[in-house]
Amino acid sequence: MKLRLASNALANLLGALVPSLVALGTVPLVVRELGDASYGVYSLVTAIVGYFAVIDINVTAGSVKFIAGFSARKEYTKIGETVFFGIMVYALIGVVGALGLYAGAHFFVTEVFSVPAALAVEATATLQLAALGFFLGQLQNYLQSVPQALMRYDVSSRLEMLFGIAVPLLTVLVLIAGHGLFEVVLVRVASSALHCLVLWRAIRRLLPVLALCWPGRSTRRGLLGFSAWSVLSRFASLSYAHADKLIIGALAGVTALTYFTIAATLANRVLGLTYRLSSVLFPAASALAANGELARLDRLYLKATRYVVFFNAAMLVLVAVFAHQILLYWMNAQFARQGALVLAVMAGSQFVDSLTSLPSLVNDGMGHPRVSGLFALVRACAGVLMVWLGVACWGIDGAAWGHLAASLLLSTAFIVYVHGRTVPTDLRRLLLRGYAPTLYSVLGVALFAALAEHLFARTAFDFVFLLAVTVALLFMVGMLFVIDKDDRLVAWTRVKACLGQLAWRS
Repeated sequence: MKLRLASNALANLLGALVPSLVALGTVPLVVRELGDASYGVYSLVTAIVGYFAVIDINVTAGSVKFIAGFSARKEYTKIGETVFFGIMVYALIGVVGALGLYAGAHFFVTEVFSVPAALAVEATATLQLAALGFFLGQLQNYLQSVPQALMRYDVSSRLEMLFGIAVPLLTVLVLIAGHGLFEVVLVRVASSALHCLVLWRAIRRLLPVLALCWPGRSTRRGLLGFSAWSVLSRFASLSYAHADKLIIGALAGVTALTYFTIAATLANRVLGLTYRLSSVLFPAASALAANGELARLDRLYLKATRYVVFFNAAMLVLVAVFAHQILLYWMNAQFARQGALVLAVMAGSQFVDSLTSLPSLVNDGMGHPRVSGLFALVRACAGVLMVWLGVACWGIDGAAWGHLAASLLLSTAFIVYVHGRTVPTDLRRLLLRGYAPTLYSVLGVALFAALAEHLFARTAFDFVFLLAVTVALLFMVGMLFVIDKDDRLVAWTRVKACLGQLAWRS
């Protein structure tokens, strides 16, 4: 079975990396044009819409698992049943959520959150418009999962890059033209509609024999049975992404929310990139489990763990050590004062959470969503409680520490439990072959970077120089102690081939 894991992982990473760079690059312009308070309202609207996705029963996860298995066995009729069922489910979820958002918009803005009176009317209208965006977003998320289930991340990622670049740039143009928050959301809603149409056309090309039909009882039961547990994982993800913003908006106000959102968004986007590398293992694990290739899955899992943990640890060092300088030169001194600690702590929380990504994907691919679902439920409850306590006692810094405390406690428990039970790799081998090569090598670079930043980082040139040196050191230790020799040789061969082609063309 040809999985093309490396090319799919790279495509999936680029699908997030390029839009993230564009989005992060436009954030200062958007904040400047909207103002701190209006950007806080925008963050609040996004969080409310995102949290309404809690009604998503996560048929996407079940659909990816079953489509991957059906594709491995060439059962195209079953694929048609699964796609049709998924579209119907997400259309229904979208309608229910959109109606709830539209009807409750005024209540949320005026009664629940601390929105300034001068912004209440625009915030209400924006949230009502975002209700349509919720409906389209549900369809978009499901349709994007179909090429991924077929191990064609190149298709979904190309479209993700296209729209991920266009939307932030159009947002800036709309604001420069003198428009406001409502028009910004309108651009995003129109983009989602177009994205859905293009995705559907791509699916038809990938599956020319696709015939949509109502699924049989066994297919429905399989999808809903898997999704009934994996929905808890979805709930945890939504809680992590949006609950902190709702709590801060209610307890600390929209200006404090802006400072937290900028720092947390940067940490989430940078550290979240590695999830895009690892998520390709879910359909791959589903396909390998369907064919009984567990030894091959074990080898892939250990190698993927070593590479992904190193990548995330490297990102953690860069973001946490240089948090103050990053916010200073990216935003301004006020954001650096208010958000540097939040950025560093949230990066640490994201790193700890990232350790559960691969085992969770393999656990679900092996057909055990009940385990990840129950842990996710506990993670969501503990995380919301700790973040609420943190905000109530220490403001936005407390929110970040609450995230980190919940991550350390629940991630450790999950990793210890699943290995040797639902993941076909024992914990000792994971620690020795997956974690140890990375953590030992990165720790020395982290200590050097922290000391150098404390002693020498005084100007923008110092920051850029130390950042470049740290990146070079991380690259060097990664090549020496983390990357397999065979993979280094393959990479070097491809680099030489590319250089040769460039020389020939010139």
